[in-house]
Amino acid sequence: MECTLRWDGHGMSFVAETESGHVVVMDGAAEGGGRNLAPRPMELVLAGTGGCTAYDVVLILKRSRQDVASCELKLAAERAPTDPKVFTKIHMHFIVRGRNLKAALVENAVRLSREKYCSASKMLEKTATITADFETVEA
Repeated sequence: MECTLRWDGHGMSFVAETESGHVVVMDGAAEGGGRNLAPRPMELVLAGTGGCTAYDVVLILKRSRQDVASCELKLAAERAPTDPKVFTKIHMHFIVRGRNLKAALVENAVRLSREKYCSASKMLEKTATITADFETVEA
């Protein structure tokens, strides 16, 4: 996997172009020289982790023949107070909507993603305690 980042010489905005040809803009806070025009890099790390695990959960539930209508994931993270300010705690709250969802299968999908499939979660668990819970909503 490859990615190219470019800085245009002004402020602290960076443009990342991914191997798949997509572009993501990142920026810093004003106190760090940025203009607050885009997410911070660490916000994207958290969002990427959420996308990775939510993808797994939805895929596992579909393969389990669950009638999933939507999946929302709320992440709350804490970072170390000193540099390199790694994530130290991450909590994931899944809200899965569908028809006749089996709570045991949702719980299993969340567990399998965290323990086996989500690459991002596996990397972040080296520095962060990761917890998760879920709720199901009838759609």
